[in-house]
Amino acid sequence: MRPLRSAAHYLKNTDLYLLLIALCCSAYSLILINSATASSAQHDRYLIVQGAATGIGVIAFIIMSLVDLESIKRYWRILLILNVAMQLSMFVLGRDSGGNQSWIEVGPITIQPGEIGKILFIITFAAHLREVYEEINRWQQLLLLGVHALLPFGAIMVAQHDAGVAMGYILIAVTMIFAAGISYKWVFGGVVLCLAAIPVVFQFLGSGSGYRLARILVLLDPSIDSLYPNQDYYYQTEQSKIAIGAGQFSGSGYMQGLQTQYNKVPVNESDFIYTVAGEEFGFIGAMLIIILLALLVLRLLYVSYRAGSTFSALMTVGIAGMFMFQSFQNILMCLGMFPVVGVTLPLFSYGGTSVVTMYIALGVAAGVRMREKPSWLQK
Repeated sequence: MRPLRSAAHYLKNTDLYLLLIALCCSAYSLILINSATASSAQHDRYLIVQGAATGIGVIAFIIMSLVDLESIKRYWRILLILNVAMQLSMFVLGRDSGGNQSWIEVGPITIQPGEIGKILFIITFAAHLREVYEEINRWQQLLLLGVHALLPFGAIMVAQHDAGVAMGYILIAVTMIFAAGISYKWVFGGVVLCLAAIPVVFQFLGSGSGYRLARILVLLDPSIDSLYPNQDYYYQTEQSKIAIGAGQFSGSGYMQGLQTQYNKVPVNESDFIYTVAGEEFGFIGAMLIIILLALLVLRLLYVSYRAGSTFSALMTVGIAGMFMFQSFQNILMCLGMFPVVGVTLPLFSYGGTSVVTMYIALGVAAGVRMREKPSWLQK
């Protein structure tokens, strides 16, 4: 009877809303992947891998919700070094795919350290912020926080060349610093600095073959694509927009989308899974994805508000920021409003590492929820 009582106690105290919303996302994901890969010789493998990743993710959710991360926050410097070392290890262990060296092959399994590292980064950055919480607006502390964020960012850019994943680290850091109470004068100064850096960034992107800059400029002027005859920088974006436009309000019907079924949109089971929903289920199906992800982010923010410590609150905000910005990046990419950078749609895109990582993150948040204090005891 003790295991039953323990299970009942867990179900009573954990955040079942987070798990339920995540499982709804995963169920919808399997429906979309089934259609996106219908004509693939590896159709069954896609479904098995995604289903297995969801099952492993649920187990990881439960395990992480039982871990009290408050006890390891003092070791954040060691975790930061381990994270940076893991990203740099891709120099040796990484497998090249589409110009990015972001994957490690372990037999039939591929692992993406950049995704796993996001969880470590959120934990270390929350611990660092908690240490300097009372002095967050001192320039010395902000400089150190900037270095903290740039270390994994730089490691990924140098070793993996994956701008999409690396950008996620910076956006998570910005979200957490803002939640920690940074002064608006620093926010304004940061915006001015970013605007001033645009010419330098464009010069850097235009160096070498200039393919990074081409991916941005082609969104403003598709004719630029003709300047690169051996590349199709606008092809994915164009086909994605056609697919979503063809869906109109109610969609072309499940497994009836021409762009989807004839594989006109490359990697539509992963980076462009949103186009499958837009074409086959129309505006209704596309909005359902947005609603589910919005509910997840709002729930995470609620958990953060109720957290029992500053560290836990900042950590949950970081998780919310990860889901929010990654969703924005992917959806805007599919709509032709953001460069194609290979960012997955959380819980929807095919990919074992991404799915398990998201469930781990939600498990961390569920653990925060289980250990919350009454509002009158919070500080």
